[in-house]
Amino acid sequence: MLRPGWLVAFCAAVLAVSAWLPWLTTTADGGGRASAIGGTAGSLVLPPRFGAGQLIVLLASVLVVAGAMAARGLSERAASVAAVAVSLLIVGMTVWYHRINVHEPVQAGYGLYVGGGVALAAVLCSVWSLIAAMNRRPR
Repeated sequence: MLRPGWLVAFCAAVLAVSAWLPWLTTTADGGGRASAIGGTAGSLVLPPRFGAGQLIVLLASVLVVAGAMAARGLSERAASVAAVAVSLLIVGMTVWYHRINVHEPVQAGYGLYVGGGVALAAVLCSVWSLIAAMNRRPR
């Protein structure tokens, strides 16, 4: 039987991969794009620092572990609670990333939409995992 924890881990893995896609695009000065991890091409320039995008990737890694722990039944309730908290934090960080980076002439790229959608799916799956963990009898 497929446990919802595996879906949490899958969503987190897709989120980590989406960080390499263009999260920001622009047509100004010949155009450019930037990924969540800070890679840029063209005229788009990001500050050289650890930012929201890198934190999203780091939290996605934590979410993979929490989802896998919940799916395997290792501290299932605690892992599910952690998955809910981390996935909500990732959604908040994604909104913050959008807020600080998307303004004229910079638009959101398809990677930001993929990442945001998968982050919301991770929240739903982690809540499902928590409900399932609470309804299971302890071993």
